Amino acid sequence: MKIAILSRNPKLYSTKRLVEAAQQRGHEVRVIDALRCYMNITSHNPEIHYKGEVLTGFDAVIPRIGASITFYGTAVLRQFEMMNVYPLNESVAISRSRDKLRSLQLLSRRGIGLPVTSFAHSPDDIEDLLSIVGGAPAVIKLLEGTQGIGVVLAETNQAAESVIQAFMGLKQHILVQEFIKEAKGSDIRAFVIGGKVVAAMKRQAKEGEFRSNLHRGGTAQLCRITPEERATAIRAAKVMGLNVCGVDLLRSNHGPVVMEVNSSPGLEGIEGASGKDIAGAIIEFIEKNAKPNRTKTKGRG
Repeated sequence: MKIAILSRNPKLYSTKRLVEAAQQRGHEVRVIDALRCYMNITSHNPEIHYKGEVLTGFDAVIPRIGASITFYGTAVLRQFEMMNVYPLNESVAISRSRDKLRSLQLLSRRGIGLPVTSFAHSPDDIEDLLSIVGGAPAVIKLLEGTQGIGVVLAETNQAAESVIQAFMGLKQHILVQEFIKEAKGSDIRAFVIGGKVVAAMKRQAKEGEFRSNLHRGGTAQLCRITPEERATAIRAAKVMGLNVCGVDLLRSNHGPVVMEVNSSPGLEGIEGASGKDIAGAIIEFIEKNAKPNRTKTKGRG
């Protein structure tokens, strides 16, 4: 097979591992910077150009699209879909998962466990907004934040009001969520491929920090998840329409709650913690599923 990997940096661990895994299984692989692609939007003849050449002959495309280039990256991926190239994750599903509010609304509609969440832009009554999530301590997030950036834990109602007012001054949309104290600064990343949890790790925040992101100095270790946690992760992936994703869960007193569904999860932490060949499992999934016209949307939405 001929596989394209949309990645801005071929030296990243995840990109390198996917290239290695594909080549070991005899496939031809090419890493392509989505931002360097340009598209010919022509009726019945969609094309992608890259550094002066027309990209053709690809059987599958693996999108490793960073949050900062979601709009352009998904446009390039959509063009691949219109050319009948099989996407590991579809453009519509990636866009859906990157919109924190939209993803929470979709998950809540299906009854999947979530932290109590309120959403606002310019609330007239901040006290009432906080009361929705049970008051302080509360977690306040910028809607556009990634990797723990733009996430604040407000210990008191007064602190929460100050943070919300500051974000309002920046004219930002904000999410306010209940603080799951019993999680003790840890979460679970369940790695889902093709409707199955293939590995799970527990991420623990460093001392004095409540965000468990590995980018923020958190540590990861292999963990055993419960049948309920496994089922929640699989259902969340299905609701988002993602073939491959990382589902971030917290263990709360009222069962597992989903914090986020990541459509481009890193491989370094999960492979290191689990010792499993996750990159190989992704390539194996593509081998079984990459056929023309297998995309549900075919670039239509």
